[in-house]
Amino acid sequence: MIDIQPDQARTLAAIVAKGSFDAAASHLSVTSSAVSQRIRALEVAVGRPVLRRTRPIELTESGQAVVRFARQLEMLSADLADELQPGATNPDTRLTLVINSDSLHTWAMAGLAAVAGTVQLEILREDQEYSLELLRSGAAAAAITATAKAAPGCTSRRLGVMRYLPVCTPAFAEQWFDGGAAFDGAAAAEALAKAPVIIFDRKDDLQDRYLRRFSRKPLEPRRHYVPAAHEFGEAIRLGMGWGLLPEIEIGDDLDRRTLQTLAAKSFVDVPLHWQQWRYGSAVLDGVASAIQDAARVLR
Repeated sequence: MIDIQPDQARTLAAIVAKGSFDAAASHLSVTSSAVSQRIRALEVAVGRPVLRRTRPIELTESGQAVVRFARQLEMLSADLADELQPGATNPDTRLTLVINSDSLHTWAMAGLAAVAGTVQLEILREDQEYSLELLRSGAAAAAITATAKAAPGCTSRRLGVMRYLPVCTPAFAEQWFDGGAAFDGAAAAEALAKAPVIIFDRKDDLQDRYLRRFSRKPLEPRRHYVPAAHEFGEAIRLGMGWGLLPEIEIGDDLDRRTLQTLAAKSFVDVPLHWQQWRYGSAVLDGVASAIQDAARVLR
């Protein structure tokens, strides 16, 4: 049985959070030598390295598991203190979550607001295709992700499906898609290869996922990168290009006909899942419940 001492796990977590052995020593009010000794003892207990002494310091898979343990231990300790002395602890337990930009912009804030009085939240914004890395590393306790399979040490539950519609302004459609007629057969691929498209950032594959439906050869239209949810939508509404926007965001735009879809019954569905540490806390479970309630607006 591997015997991990809590002070060793907390020391590794402090090194990652503060960026160096010396900074961790200052944070923990111990000497740098004590920090080094704890990490050596930890690696002996684990039987393998827990970090790579690079700049910045990187955790190994074993190190990630130990940091998750340290964070979970911190939350469980807060739960125990509250159980032993109800109301005597600080209600502002710190919790770090990873949430994708579109969820934050459209539906997730309602769930976060519901628990804001009982927890102090730090939100890391990351694409749903990449958020699990922050969960694995121990940087966050939970994440909204497109991956259904639970990460090591975590549980996964389905939230729903976020549907995206490819849209543009009527004037843009008239200029680039012949008002919509260009989406008849092979003409669609030719038009999409030329029409400017709005992309969130370099990690965003959503628009290219849609483009791949129309041609086996990669289509390379002119691209504008706009890495903010509100401004991304504004770029489309101002006619800079076409792009995929959440269906729950653009109902009024479609009703007023300030935006139109590129083609009837055309969409991209992105499944969303909530993954969190298996051994969390009452506070984390409360946040999970609030997020699930807010996610009822999804398909």
